[in-house]
Amino acid sequence: MTISERASASVREMPARDRPISEEFRLVARAWVDAEKAAAILEESKTAVLSQMMLKEGDIAANKAEMRVKGSADWQEYLDKMVSARAEANLRRVQMKYVEMRFSEWQSADANARRERQMGRQAT
Repeated sequence: MTISERASASVREMPARDRPISEEFRLVARAWVDAEKAAAILEESKTAVLSQMMLKEGDIAANKAEMRVKGSADWQEYLDKMVSARAEANLRRVQMKYVEMRFSEWQSADANARRERQMGRQAT
């Protein structure tokens, strides 16, 4: 076992309740990037997939091949997969925004508490 394997074997993931907000953001942002990548790949390859499916229809007119493909279960499955991937990316983005909002709320509460402490010292 190498040194790096031993080191990573002894590292355990920090429980969610103990994670700093920055770490929560990093994890959610990473998930968003991965989900966005998956959605973008499906969206960008839509035309290529359609063309490949149309070629499998054989030597028929392009409009007829397109109509057959777009009416097929395979095409519907591809579209469902593409829409689901976009929905997953959107969900991850909302989760990322939620972490940002929690940080903003914490920052505001912390500033208010500091101000209250300062006001308490001034009153004495």
